[in-house]
Amino acid sequence: MDGPKRQLRVRLRVTARRRGGDGADGGRPGAGAGAAGRKRRLDAPALNSAAKLQRREIGCRQLAARGGGPAAAVPERFRNMRLQEEFDTYDDNAHLFVKLQFLRRRSKIIEIVAAKDIIFALAHSGLCAAFNRVTNKRISFLNLSPDEVIRSLFYNKNNDSLITVSVYASDNFSTLKCRTTPIEYIRRNQLDAGFPLFESESLKWPGFVEFDDVNGKVLTYSAQDGIYKVFDLKNYSFLYSIPDENVQEIKISPGIMLLIYDRTPSYVPLKILSIEDGKPLKFFKHLLHRNKKIDFIEQFNEKLLVKQEDENFQILDVRTSELIEVSVSKFMTPSAFIFLYENNLFLTFRNRTVAVWNFRGELVTSFEDHLLWHHDCSTNNIYITSDQDLIISYCKSEVVAEDGTVTPIGSINMSEIMTGKCIAKIAASDPALNVTPRRHNRKKQSSVWSTVPEALEDVTALFYDEDRNEIYTGNSHGLVHVWSN
Repeated sequence: MDGPKRQLRVRLRVTARRRGGDGADGGRPGAGAGAAGRKRRLDAPALNSAAKLQRREIGCRQLAARGGGPAAAVPERFRNMRLQEEFDTYDDNAHLFVKLQFLRRRSKIIEIVAAKDIIFALAHSGLCAAFNRVTNKRISFLNLSPDEVIRSLFYNKNNDSLITVSVYASDNFSTLKCRTTPIEYIRRNQLDAGFPLFESESLKWPGFVEFDDVNGKVLTYSAQDGIYKVFDLKNYSFLYSIPDENVQEIKISPGIMLLIYDRTPSYVPLKILSIEDGKPLKFFKHLLHRNKKIDFIEQFNEKLLVKQEDENFQILDVRTSELIEVSVSKFMTPSAFIFLYENNLFLTFRNRTVAVWNFRGELVTSFEDHLLWHHDCSTNNIYITSDQDLIISYCKSEVVAEDGTVTPIGSINMSEIMTGKCIAKIAASDPALNVTPRRHNRKKQSSVWSTVPEALEDVTALFYDEDRNEIYTGNSHGLVHVWSN
């Protein structure tokens, strides 16, 4: 029998726009460089908005692992995968319930979330659809207001609900509004059963809201009031506030928060707080190279990670003051991180490649067949399993035609994190991969109109449902495809 299941821990920050948008950029307000400039903060100033939108950080308690046999059986999970189902977020009748022109257009999928047999697909336009995987029918669109543009989704497993973060044309898309709806009510298409969150907070630019599933907390920043506030993710009750005097950024790690203050030419002041009650635990100054910009400052438990432009990568133990330096030639500034809390490792993403490092500054793993398709490393195209053993990504592959012509095409690659070995792949070049025959009955309908190569073309979002052992991909045409065995 399966033991208690390890859970994926997610941190998601969404920041309000500097100015309201009119949908000119791709038809979606918030589509520019500042659309979601929050989660990467100091990490990599050049990151695009998609990569900034979400950083997944994996943290697992010491719970018994799920049943399922030895590690050697892992590839069996993905054997005989087929294209089972296709969902469309576009609706010819969208004009009947939305008034914004860009919400009526076909738009790429930027985010997929699944919970309790329901698939949520968010399009770049801001339209979000919910599909029932049991009936294979669309339940509804989650946009309750005709001028609502949904910016991001967060599944709160603490109370089995979905949180949407939206902006509205009525206030020029300038203020973030959060709403929570129980999954069970979404299943019944009773969206009115949801309710708004954090109504007391003015989440205008540069304000933000961050959901931290690692600690079960929500962090908000109201620039108008100059106050950070922490709420309980279970019941959304207010816990404490932090004044923003000279605070440039806040980073969250298990049990603690790191406050990064405005730097001086030679050092940056840092303060560590208990995330449970906000009490100060440590204040210190980290020395900097003068006239060199900070590429990133990150906190992982007691380890402080600091990188300046053209300088060595530093790993500081804030308890013992031990400092480890990694040569700039060995560790170049990545465009994104994913921390693996239980394994005490972290992933870096740079130039389409993935690498695994430990906190001694040593390269643990490089991947043999895991070249990411997209130059940006948006984590919406990457999934880490809850056991932290596999990374599933949309990668670059090639198809060789009979005349020898090589055509680049995407594939879904599953690789072991500790070895870097590719253990399974969904690729158009696989002759055994096909589309499940269409079926019609009173309970289920299968309507897959895409071919396998078409479904693997220009994938823009990916999610792995570990309960159902299904991979969901979204593409630039607003279609969601289900891969299952």
